[in-house]
Amino acid sequence: MSDPDRDTIAAIATAPGAGGVGIVRLSGPRARAIGETLGGRTLSPRQAHYLRFTDAAGETIDDGIALFFAAPASYTGEDVVELQAHGSPAVLHELVARCVALGARRARPGEFSERAFLEGRLDLAQAEAVADLIAAADVRAARAARRALDGEFSRRVDALGDELLAIRVHVEAAIDFADEPIDTLGGAQLRARLGAAVQALDELLRAAERGRRLRDGLHAVIVGPPNAGKSSLLNVLAGSDRAIVTDIAGTTRDLLHETIRIDGVELTLVDTAGLREGGDAIEREGMRRARGELGRADLAIVVLDARDPAGGRVAVADAIAEVPTRLWLHNKSDLLDKASPLGDDALRVSARTGEGIDALHARLRGLAQGNADAAGEGAFTARARHVDALVEASEHLALARQELDRESLDLAAESLRLAHDALGEITGRIHADDLLGHIFSSFCIGK
Repeated sequence: MSDPDRDTIAAIATAPGAGGVGIVRLSGPRARAIGETLGGRTLSPRQAHYLRFTDAAGETIDDGIALFFAAPASYTGEDVVELQAHGSPAVLHELVARCVALGARRARPGEFSERAFLEGRLDLAQAEAVADLIAAADVRAARAARRALDGEFSRRVDALGDELLAIRVHVEAAIDFADEPIDTLGGAQLRARLGAAVQALDELLRAAERGRRLRDGLHAVIVGPPNAGKSSLLNVLAGSDRAIVTDIAGTTRDLLHETIRIDGVELTLVDTAGLREGGDAIEREGMRRARGELGRADLAIVVLDARDPAGGRVAVADAIAEVPTRLWLHNKSDLLDKASPLGDDALRVSARTGEGIDALHARLRGLAQGNADAAGEGAFTARARHVDALVEASEHLALARQELDRESLDLAAESLRLAHDALGEITGRIHADDLLGHIFSSFCIGK
């Protein structure tokens, strides 16, 4: 419940810059009193009041609308006042300063949503969806974030958590009858329920991974042997000279990130050091980083020299083995007298002449749109930490099944507890204070 001794916070809730309307938001036990002092009249809950906002000397700061939302029926669960004025940054900052002079303090980034979480108005996954909705780059991502905010993801997590709790209760009850074989205590039913829970968790993990990719965009790593034209290709796709290009093999030593947008879906491109045997210490470190980046990639754009594509495939085969999707490019096709044979999965391009770049854009557009199809009916956004928590829960459930098969009920119950706790971290049923601080500090001020 709301703490009457908690600070009242104030912040500008609209985007930086000038606009037709700007909003200053207050939340906390003194919000109503501060709003009434600013406007010079009593504020009734959920009514729009047109009034003049005045400073300490009674001079008008601006005229506008004041709205009062009484606890607990507000965004934060506390008393909330919103002051709508003209969207001049100078006016809005003066309003905030006046609120601070009347007893409020300036809000930290994300503090309004943090209070909504602490007051039980939102769970942690829903609070994160607020930031995802604000940052959504297209309609599909916005709709998916809206579903997460409405609780689509949280309901599935909670339903699975309830099932794991019920299974755990069954297992711990069976511990009291350790002399009896598990099959006489409903073991077959227990194994079936646990198997169904594992399947449901796998489906939720796949949906969360799609939601993470939809939120973050496709993460594409440009990889290949040295001097195949990876940096030249990055420059072409980025539309600027982002990477240094020379004829010297091994020019690229470090990772270079560039974000492009295809039909509203983000594609993060990462240029990497060429993969080969040997090289000096700096080049070897660049190759190590390239392999590490491939471990996080959704897509490997494999750039090969069209004059020796077979040799290039051998050089990168091990590095891209775990990347889920690969796009093969035979670059420098303009140097060939005759067209070389291509596999069904390859494109012939020339970063120098532009040959094949339109086809490459079309292929990338298809991959990006395929990822965006994740925003279909029932899709929701998710974050990397959600996926990590689901993976952890899946590992604990796998151990629980093994221990149950061995009739090690104590160990099975402990694995079920750990799986349940991992799910609780997603919604904040179980959380650490440092996790909350990290999450809400990434929000914009005023939200």
